[in-house]
Amino acid sequence: MNYSKLASKLRTKLANFSGYVSKGLDKSAKRFIREACYGILSSQSVLLTQMGRSLETKISLKKIEERFCRQLHKNQLWEQIHSNVLQQACRRIKDDTLLVLDLSDIHKKYAREMEYLAMVRDGSDGGAIVKGYWSTQVIGAELNSNEFIPLYQDLYSQNSPDFISENAEILKAIEMINSHLNGRGIWVIDRGGDRRVLYDHLLYRRSKKRFIIRLVGSRHLICGRSTLLASELANNCPCPYQDTIVKEKNGEEKALHISYGYKKVKLPNHDDELFMLVVKGTGKNPMMLLTTEPLRRNKEVLRRILCSYIKRWSIEETIRFIKQTYDLENIRVLKYTRMKNIMALLLVVFYFIAVVIDTSQTLKIMTGHLLRQAKRVFGIPNFKYYALGDGISAIFKKSPGKIQQITKKYKQNQLSFGFT
Repeated sequence: MNYSKLASKLRTKLANFSGYVSKGLDKSAKRFIREACYGILSSQSVLLTQMGRSLETKISLKKIEERFCRQLHKNQLWEQIHSNVLQQACRRIKDDTLLVLDLSDIHKKYAREMEYLAMVRDGSDGGAIVKGYWSTQVIGAELNSNEFIPLYQDLYSQNSPDFISENAEILKAIEMINSHLNGRGIWVIDRGGDRRVLYDHLLYRRSKKRFIIRLVGSRHLICGRSTLLASELANNCPCPYQDTIVKEKNGEEKALHISYGYKKVKLPNHDDELFMLVVKGTGKNPMMLLTTEPLRRNKEVLRRILCSYIKRWSIEETIRFIKQTYDLENIRVLKYTRMKNIMALLLVVFYFIAVVIDTSQTLKIMTGHLLRQAKRVFGIPNFKYYALGDGISAIFKKSPGKIQQITKKYKQNQLSFGFT
């Protein structure tokens, strides 16, 4: 394999794409985004020193770090990058594409001086209250596909002076994405989405959005002429359809024998007819999914809604991918704006891996080379982005070089790679 040629093609593709996502920014910011994304991919780290060492330049590491810090402090970076990525991604979003919104956290165990450091609930440590930041991520996914489309990635703190509420952060993500999608897609949210303010927004008559949201159980719903708790309705709901699903937890697969059914419901203060899918067998209490999607006495129709929600479980792996592959929780910049801008850079990096590299038809051969370079002992898992990330890093390290500015206009699938 010609590593030099492969690395050169990768750098060209990355420079081209980074030029696209930095549209609307000044020349120095464009250079920074190009070099920072290359540094993250090569070093698999968000540490500025590690990113700088990958650039193969005679400029001192101290000067590179200082320049990166100056660029990361630009307030417009986050919004401009997201706008450009969404403009590219919206072409791939169909009417039934799942828009999975997930709330997570970034644990900073030893941090002391980081700006607006807050207390968060660590989801990977049994819900312990720890120091860190909250994060919001939105991923697009098709029901019968293993491909993902990164759409949104942000970090926030309740101690920041511009923080309004967690609801405001969720609505900010929904509105920013919806402004590019014009109502396409189905929002899929876990129990954290069971909020009145969110329902009011999603069901607003001028901009109604489709959704599947898991209910906590304490919400009142109108069924027929009665108003009851969702948990009461679920316990009394007939579930005539049987199925088996496999859930993976801590690396182990567990088969769950489930039954499911549905009820027509409404939310108090809303006239919209909604449906509650009830799934029994996933745990001690029934799983309750509130959706705008019409349900009827048809197993495949009900199963599709269930599978759409279960798809959210696989999205959780993308959060682990970002945290583990690029060492996100080792982020060291102290200023809040810089941390938010690094989240935008990671969105570019993930989009490059998941969409530009993996789904482009002319890059399929390259993807095979990258996966082989990952040198996985047990082969490539279903979630192959770990291997792709490792493969790209390995190629860049085998054949280091500078990433140059590309003046050619970015076009999707513009390059072909004739490797044999």
